[in-house]
Amino acid sequence: MRLRSGKRKGLQLLMKSESNNDDTDDNPSRRDVISIGLASSITGVVTALGPSKAVAESMEPRAAIRPFAYRVDSTIPPTLLPLSANQERSVMSGLGKGLGTEKTAVFADKVTLNNIAQKSVFGTIDAVRTVLGIKEVEELNSGVGFASFVAMGVPKRAVDDDILLGKNLLELIMRGRSKETPMGLGLYFAPLSTQSALKTFLAGGNLLTLCDELAKAGVSMETIDLYKPILNYAKSNNLDLLAMSPEVEDVMTVRLDGLQNVNSDRRSTYVMDSEGFVQQTADPKYRLYSDRSLLKDFEPLNEDDQPGNFFAERILVHETGATALARYTCDKPDALVAFFAPMADVRFMGGTSGRLPRICKYLNPVMNKVSENFVTTVLLNPSAEETLSLSRYLRLEIGTSPKDIQYQTKVADYLWFNKMPKVNMIPRLMNG
Repeated sequence: MRLRSGKRKGLQLLMKSESNNDDTDDNPSRRDVISIGLASSITGVVTALGPSKAVAESMEPRAAIRPFAYRVDSTIPPTLLPLSANQERSVMSGLGKGLGTEKTAVFADKVTLNNIAQKSVFGTIDAVRTVLGIKEVEELNSGVGFASFVAMGVPKRAVDDDILLGKNLLELIMRGRSKETPMGLGLYFAPLSTQSALKTFLAGGNLLTLCDELAKAGVSMETIDLYKPILNYAKSNNLDLLAMSPEVEDVMTVRLDGLQNVNSDRRSTYVMDSEGFVQQTADPKYRLYSDRSLLKDFEPLNEDDQPGNFFAERILVHETGATALARYTCDKPDALVAFFAPMADVRFMGGTSGRLPRICKYLNPVMNKVSENFVTTVLLNPSAEETLSLSRYLRLEIGTSPKDIQYQTKVADYLWFNKMPKVNMIPRLMNG
């Protein structure tokens, strides 16, 4: 019987080794031993599978398994921390408990070295507990004046999969929420005048009737159909639906004729903190946001339309939505509010979500406990285009120039996908 060359060489080396005495220096070298194992392994594979199949399978490319969710860490520049399936559930459960999302960097905060070991992507509060003590932490994020918010940014051309992803995240949030915690669900497209129709629907009303009321108020049927699963989910889980939008005619009035021409009574409902509303537009960090994010979406309605008109329209929409959400929490300690909004209205921590801490403080100046840490922004199925990137990669920040670096702002707290994102979309990925 003839032996294959690999096996024959291996046997010769082993026989040579056995014939030599212990005092000689003729033992097989490390290279010889490796060659024996390698020859045997290759021979076994080829014998079992056949040469062509073994080579073909070894050369076949295999896509790496990538996570579906990422935390945007507040490093400079921001980096992405992948979340495992267990971490995904823990993050959402933590939001349901009102823990929010700390805005300092996970790997560069000021907690002592002993406590850093306790700190995971989703476990910031555990490290803080060790330093402050449980009682002090609980006083900071509970009771009168406390509320937490979760913004879910959907693509401009949202489809059923985007809304289903948001619904799935709501279910995870609900698992962490206490049954005693009041919870609202904000709808960016619902004018304030439809709030009574939303309450009637939740109290046992008909979905068709609600859809008719929304359509009469100027909401498109395409949008209504898209969010029907959310409306039904809110009703079946006893969530309070919250209207967030100015009336459609008022939005158009601002765009064409300016904010000053909106009905004064309705304008005072939209903008309660008028002083803060004006001052925010002069803040350097907000100016960076408006220049690098908000105004990037300007598309003229006609030849007379100007970026200033678009700016006035958007800040009214953002202020109205944030005011509606903040008012809901005023008499509901520990309230939790999740809301859907276009990605352009919540990215880079601006828009509706960026106004919530200020308005909560205005409504409750003495007892307010709502800081930016308790406003979490999640982008659902973001694309490079939606994050204003000019490449295939997602854009993670604005404010990269030397004069703006002190105001640098990350795109969101979390990026969430319902399908494995392409590898050329994910920049600055760190080990989780």
